[in-house]
Amino acid sequence: MNDLVAEYFDRSVDRKASGAMKWNHYDDELLPLWVADSDFKCASPITDALHRAVDHGVFGYHKPGESHSANAAVKSWLKRRHDWSIEDDWLVWLPGVVSAFNVATLAYSKPGDKVLVQLPNYKPLRLCPAMNNRELASVATLEEDGRWVLSFDELEQQAADPACSLFLLCNPMNPCGSVLSKKELQRIETICLKHHVTLCVDEIHCDLVLDQQQTHFTAGRLDNIGEQSIVIMAANKTFNVAGLTSAFAIIPDKKQRLKFQQVAMGLLPWANHMGVLATEVAFTQCDDWYEAQLNYLRGNQQYLQQSLNQIEGLSYHPAAATFLAWVDASGLAVDDVQAYMIGKGLAPSAGSDFGWNDYTRINFACPRKNLEQAIERLSN
Repeated sequence: MNDLVAEYFDRSVDRKASGAMKWNHYDDELLPLWVADSDFKCASPITDALHRAVDHGVFGYHKPGESHSANAAVKSWLKRRHDWSIEDDWLVWLPGVVSAFNVATLAYSKPGDKVLVQLPNYKPLRLCPAMNNRELASVATLEEDGRWVLSFDELEQQAADPACSLFLLCNPMNPCGSVLSKKELQRIETICLKHHVTLCVDEIHCDLVLDQQQTHFTAGRLDNIGEQSIVIMAANKTFNVAGLTSAFAIIPDKKQRLKFQQVAMGLLPWANHMGVLATEVAFTQCDDWYEAQLNYLRGNQQYLQQSLNQIEGLSYHPAAATFLAWVDASGLAVDDVQAYMIGKGLAPSAGSDFGWNDYTRINFACPRKNLEQAIERLSN
């Protein structure tokens, strides 16, 4: 395990020269802690497989759904990690999670409809209704005993509107990091079924549960609405392969799946072959790397908890999942939290991007020394 930490997680990789968005968006003097990809080098089995594919030298069309080995890898991972047995034909390969919930919005609602979205939420999902000529129907997120939860009263009230046809849910939550329990998902199920609201769940962070007392329960396993649900997943966050543009939706119901595929046809390209290959290898050959990363992230999260809460004006309660720290900066009493952070030499994600101006989101999927540097800057 220590060898993996030294090789992959404590090791700094120069990402600026590669053109990485995270390291090129801001001025060089700022430490980037924003966009949700990690600074960790991919597991060797993934890079080895990609090298072999490049050495092959022919980069023609590949239809991802016909890759039996990739389909089998996804099925195996879901069974091993989430106790979910799926069929091959439920699986719809896609170029990304964001494109998937935009397709879902077009497929399961009509112009002028209301689409439910919990707030705060990451910008692409938060803006999805308006981008598709739908109206955002927000559902508040409340803090209860240090944990972020949905306002089920507001969910019920909003879902009861006949114009409300779709609920775009993010579980685990981004940026809050809460993992919805089975009981909470069953409450969502009851509300959605009662009011004829389709449930589409972005579960891209589901394999990054850091609290060892909690587990992710996928919406696809719900007894009643599970067969009607649209669950979107990817290896992208967990194995740091987002740039290879591959994700998948799992849609058990044939009619729901056909609606989704008809909207996507001609609008979305196929998932990238390299991304499908990386997903297959990640789900079958990288368990040691995956477990080592989870342990490293737990250490980073603990370090941030201890350090941020010693800085006047900041408050951080670690969440169950994701490598994203949702930090309350209201105690700083400043007009612009992001400007304050930039003034300290840091570039986190602005809380305003998620709908909450007094917060900031810090990506801690990076070498520990980066976080130590960040804390030093914040403390001065």
